[in-house]
Amino acid sequence: MANKSINPVDALRENTAQPFESARAMPPEVYTTKEFADLELERIFAKDWFCVGRADGLANAGDYTTCELAGQPVLVMRDGQGILRGLSNVCLHRMSTLLQGRGNARSIVCPYHAWTYNLDGSLRGAPAMSLNEGFCKDQYKLPKVRCEEWLGWVFITLNEDAPAVAEQLGEVEEMIAGYDMTNYTEVFYEEHVWDTNWKVLAENFMESYHLPVCHAGTIGGLSKLEDMVCPPGLAAFNYHTILKDETLRIAMAHDTNTRLKGDERRTTFLLAIYPSLLITLTPGYFWYLGLHPKGPGQVHIRFGGGMSDDYSEDADASQNFTDLKALLDDVNIEDRGCTEKVFNGLSSGLAKPGHLSHLERPNYDFAQYLMAKVDQHIG
Repeated sequence: MANKSINPVDALRENTAQPFESARAMPPEVYTTKEFADLELERIFAKDWFCVGRADGLANAGDYTTCELAGQPVLVMRDGQGILRGLSNVCLHRMSTLLQGRGNARSIVCPYHAWTYNLDGSLRGAPAMSLNEGFCKDQYKLPKVRCEEWLGWVFITLNEDAPAVAEQLGEVEEMIAGYDMTNYTEVFYEEHVWDTNWKVLAENFMESYHLPVCHAGTIGGLSKLEDMVCPPGLAAFNYHTILKDETLRIAMAHDTNTRLKGDERRTTFLLAIYPSLLITLTPGYFWYLGLHPKGPGQVHIRFGGGMSDDYSEDADASQNFTDLKALLDDVNIEDRGCTEKVFNGLSSGLAKPGHLSHLERPNYDFAQYLMAKVDQHIG
């Protein structure tokens, strides 16, 4: 393992004090130490907004998804009135977790003693409780977790004081207005766990410098480094863009799309919305990763994607996206191999960060974000 005698926050502070022109990759301690992983849960994931997926993936009453956010089990469910609600996923009796994974339920039933909650979190019934004189069903309701929808994405936060998602991401919304991201429909959703640090995978997404090499067997030959634009990031996100060619038609703006002009019609945005929502957005399709750490050495991944509704009436749209999904699966295999190798290297005693390429500007901005979060003084 890396030298644990070095305070990881001090190491990152020294690293991020450098200007981008002479910047290096983040130090190993930031990835490998439990000390830094605990700080991230406390000061990032317990404070910022976390994306649990797309709203159209939770379209019907009773549709739900679950997650563990900074140690708090949370469920997000669409209730009978069509409202998306964030709720504690912990029973109010003996504190078992309630639902698992993603699915649909007519009610929320505890798997331990069958205490049953309505879709809004109120307690419907509890067997064998009539002899307890202090028990009153109406006094039980699952605690709320803040939940907001933005451009079709569903976010939750444990922080009652966090600014609204739309307020934080207004610059993103303006930048990609022509894509009409609300009107993209999710076609697939999966969850995975990889043996790497969550930041390694986030940084892997943030730079396309690795595409020609890591993805030589898939998309590497189509990746032109000279066409990649990596502008400075902003407070809540960073991004870079790539120009696609017409060999992948569903990456282009549909003929009926009059919102995008010129090169916009073939521009792919790679959006990294802090802390861990990573979106590849093309005029025709999208895919995303939502990351949450599982200690220093593992990351839980929410992986989904779909198509712009502009393509919904095309006869070949479904087959085109099926082919694309197969390609994305192959790309993920390559990314898993690369990011797990990076973590193995980071964990070695001789690991030392090198200078960043101009194509890794988003990684530099990500490090600045992390430093600002973990270095704050919380009373």
